Amino acid sequence: MNIDTLRAKDKLPNHIAFIIDGNGRWARKRGLPRMVGHKFGFDNLRHIVHEVASIGIPYMSVYAFSTENWGRPKDEVEGLMQLFKKSFSEAFNADEDNIRIVYSGDKTRFDEQLQQLMDDTVQKTAKHSGMTLNICLNYGGRMEITKAVNELLASGVTSVTEQDISNHLYTAALPDPDLVVRTSGEIRTSNFMPWQTTYAEWYFDKVMWPSFSKKHLMKALNSYAKRDRRHGKIKG
Repeated sequence: MNIDTLRAKDKLPNHIAFIIDGNGRWARKRGLPRMVGHKFGFDNLRHIVHEVASIGIPYMSVYAFSTENWGRPKDEVEGLMQLFKKSFSEAFNADEDNIRIVYSGDKTRFDEQLQQLMDDTVQKTAKHSGMTLNICLNYGGRMEITKAVNELLASGVTSVTEQDISNHLYTAALPDPDLVVRTSGEIRTSNFMPWQTTYAEWYFDKVMWPSFSKKHLMKALNSYAKRDRRHGKIKG
């Protein structure tokens, strides 16, 4: 089905999330340094953000840097930090696409310049009424849940509800993802939104992220449209 058909049949996700995997392997297959792969990956992210916004999906999340990614080689981590600064300075063409940008994760580990760029981007794009782009940086699902529980304990509560925990997650102001797309052929969730994706549909594509295109996006959306989403219930 094309976009118009998916839209007419109300088959588009309200919130799509991406685990953007395979930048380094994409580069190695071409005899290039891993950082070149990350650069192409970030360029492609800008393209996919534009495509998703153009389709009219209200929310998009991207797993850009996990809490575990700090364990990568120092030069690669430093290179990624520079890519983040460049990307946030340009704000993913947020003005052109009417995109509001928010972040999930613990930003305190980043240097002051990057933290300021993140804050500036949130402030500058808050006026936009189009798609909300949630960028997950220094993010880990277990860390997020632990943070929520500690905040609740600090408030003096003796028992909590599921909604209490949801209200203390980084994504408290966002709906849960309906569809999670992971590239590169890896079939695992990698500590990405374990609480929020309990009933999400997952789509695994073998293509490396820098090569993920509108064609691959449409395949993921069509796969989602065919799912029977019962959320544990039986349709009568």
